[in-house]
Amino acid sequence: MGISSAQASKFYQEVAENGVIWGIKDSGGFPAPRGTEGNRAMPFWSSRSRAQTVIENVSAYTGFEPVAISWEVFCERWVPGLSQDGLLAGINWSGERATGFDIQPSELQENVEAVRNNT
Repeated sequence: MGISSAQASKFYQEVAENGVIWGIKDSGGFPAPRGTEGNRAMPFWSSRSRAQTVIENVSAYTGFEPVAISWEVFCERWVPGLSQDGLLAGINWSGERATGFDIQPSELQENVEAVRNNT
């Protein structure tokens, strides 16, 4: 299992257990940078500390704040909105350039729900 898939697995587990997903935002809103393949992805994390680590270690995110989003609100509002805007969901991005695994928002929702249903 690669680092990205290990991060994704941990992400699904933590979000399923806690019922919260974390984004980051500043005065301009939530970031959705273009990835190496040209697709835009909005990053999300499974814990406040993971989001805070990226804010503290990636200069592009200086001045951002972690934002808690309940799982129910994420499913009801964010998944349809991200899909409508053609955005992918980034999962537990990390490292110097804040990179990681990007998937369709509906796939993120399905994967977390599968873990929730198995616990």
